Amino acid sequence: YVPYVVRTPADEGQYPFVFLGYGNGGGGIDWLRQWVHSRPYVTERLLGAGYACGFGRYRTEVDLGFHHGGPLTVGGRQGMELMNRSPLEFEDELAILGHVRRHPLVDEERIGHLGVSHAGEMLFKLTSHYPGAVRAGVACEPANHEFLGLRLDDVAPVNPETGLRSIEELQLQDPEWVRARIDLALARSRIAPIDVPMLVMGRDQDHLQGIFRLSYELLEEQGKDAEWVSWDHPLHGYVFPIAAEGDPDDVQVRAIDGVIDFFDRRLRAGGR
Repeated sequence: YVPYVVRTPADEGQYPFVFLGYGNGGGGIDWLRQWVHSRPYVTERLLGAGYACGFGRYRTEVDLGFHHGGPLTVGGRQGMELMNRSPLEFEDELAILGHVRRHPLVDEERIGHLGVSHAGEMLFKLTSHYPGAVRAGVACEPANHEFLGLRLDDVAPVNPETGLRSIEELQLQDPEWVRARIDLALARSRIAPIDVPMLVMGRDQDHLQGIFRLSYELLEEQGKDAEWVSWDHPLHGYVFPIAAEGDPDDVQVRAIDGVIDFFDRRLRAGGR
């Protein structure tokens, strides 16, 4: 079970829905309650623009689980469900989207995604493995280390106590340096199935800006419907302004304007 929220502009009609995700998973419903109340601005803006929306919470990321796991196969044994591996965090999102499609106020054909940091990488994973899961997506500061097959053995040592890579302080601002370190054939094979318009958002001074930019470049090089924008802002996840810090600044307002404009063009064009 994973918790999520649905907010709708009104109590009747049908509305496109935008899933909101941030960072690594975990925390469950307590995290969800905190985020709904501490970051209301983005949801209020989406509601005002005629979108249903809501944050969702998913399980904790498994380091390299996507890289090593392979496709999820669901079968049965003795009349019950059986899987070849545990589901991963982006498959929790898939379950949420499958459930929200049945909501009477949600237009099941117009599902979007706005994910920040690891949730931006989840968008790439989701659209690569499950075409049709969303109709349009925004990846803000997508931490696509795993998705791109980034080789980090000499710069990201493994913590001997946990067996996990230490990547928090990596300096990866140069997209060409990052390109030289990825498994390019693997990255291209993962991008090939992506069939949705995607807006990739960078952050000018972020230590992972090279990953953000390269993620866009690889989409564009394979002829995908991709857009790029980068903003100069001190907050990681600037599209989710924090209520306790006061009114959003001009950069945050304009960045969210751009997100809504993208969804207007990609989820509403030619539709209801």
